[in-house]
Amino acid sequence: MKDYRSTLHVAAGACSYGLLATFVKYANQLGIHTSVLTFLQFMLGFLFLLAFNLVSRIQKKENIVIGISSKLKLTAWGTSLGLTTTLYYLAIQYIPVSIGIILLMQSIWISLVAEAVLLKKFPSKGKITGVVIVLFGTILATNLFQQDNNLNYKGILLGFGAGISYAMAIYASSTVEKQLPSSVRSQFLVFGGLMLIIACWNVTIIPHLHANALPWGILIAVFGTILPPLLFTKGIPKTGIAIGNIISSLEIPISTLSAMLILREVVSGFQWLGILLILTAVIIINVRTKP
Repeated sequence: MKDYRSTLHVAAGACSYGLLATFVKYANQLGIHTSVLTFLQFMLGFLFLLAFNLVSRIQKKENIVIGISSKLKLTAWGTSLGLTTTLYYLAIQYIPVSIGIILLMQSIWISLVAEAVLLKKFPSKGKITGVVIVLFGTILATNLFQQDNNLNYKGILLGFGAGISYAMAIYASSTVEKQLPSSVRSQFLVFGGLMLIIACWNVTIIPHLHANALPWGILIAVFGTILPPLLFTKGIPKTGIAIGNIISSLEIPISTLSAMLILREVVSGFQWLGILLILTAVIIINVRTKP
């Protein structure tokens, strides 16, 4: 990889996202409502990025002109961030974090299907093989066919929905308005996510907004809406989507390990095998192969 710093940016963003769900579920167990956590995450993240861009503009004495169409486009695509967060946090209310992350990462093959349908770009044999491995790995990692899996299928549906919207969010981070600085793009993407969260949760937020939620809101904002968008929008355009996807798959083992250590979730050997298969599939799908 030519630009190792870009690689580190993407890896750090993935690790940050990987810790996020564990923090959220732990805060839930302390009685802090999901609506408040999502709202604080995006509100604090947006305010930080707004201030960061303002200070950067003053220091550099630059006046970056951002067209209305660019603002609207980034804000619209940013709703995918808010939708992903909402669906994912709801999913882990019903299923373990170690399974929720597997469902979120179904974005790996969902992106390929969307590319084939929308762009009429049929995937190579290598990518099709990768998709099959992802699906098989998912079966193992979620204990889907074990009689004693006790999986809540509402959580499964929510997690899969998060995977669909996450595919959209990755596309937005890597391709939408790339000519703008990463921090500016992140600001409007996060603003779009904030608008969606306010629309989804609205009056539910107010009665649960207490002082003890603020520290958790700050922590989740740092790991969810400040660091990852900045790191991904800075790193992925330079690494490329393919390598970016491979590196960002670090989110899976990080999320699983944090759930084991902090939430005391039990992860079986079959589940780790499934995770290994999914990571292998990510590499197969994203390595350049001849059609």
